[in-house]
Amino acid sequence: PSLVLHTNVNMGDRKTEFMKAASRAIAESLSKPESFVAVCVLDNQSLIWGGEETNCALANVASLGSINKANNTALSGALAALLSDFDVPSDRVYVNFWDIGARENCGYNGVTFA
Repeated sequence: PSLVLHTNVNMGDRKTEFMKAASRAIAESLSKPESFVAVCVLDNQSLIWGGEETNCALANVASLGSINKANNTALSGALAALLSDFDVPSDRVYVNFWDIGARENCGYNGVTFA
């Protein structure tokens, strides 16, 4: 699974701590080994929400399977809780979930998972 998160807040020296916590949350929520989880966080981005320059975040989570209502709800809540430490309100966070589908649609280690 992977997470790519964009936010307009400056995470400063707590960014790595956030990324590690997000990695654990992804592994737990999706029941996947953390050794396969990748996290990319892009902070200080130019983002607006509702036409206003307010703290916000946009996230994309992709996974081979395990994308379902229960898991998505758990992970959405976990990410919102982690972002609240950076004064990002939960109603200013979008998390989009993508099930990659067929194993041949995901490359790893020079091959695909098929």
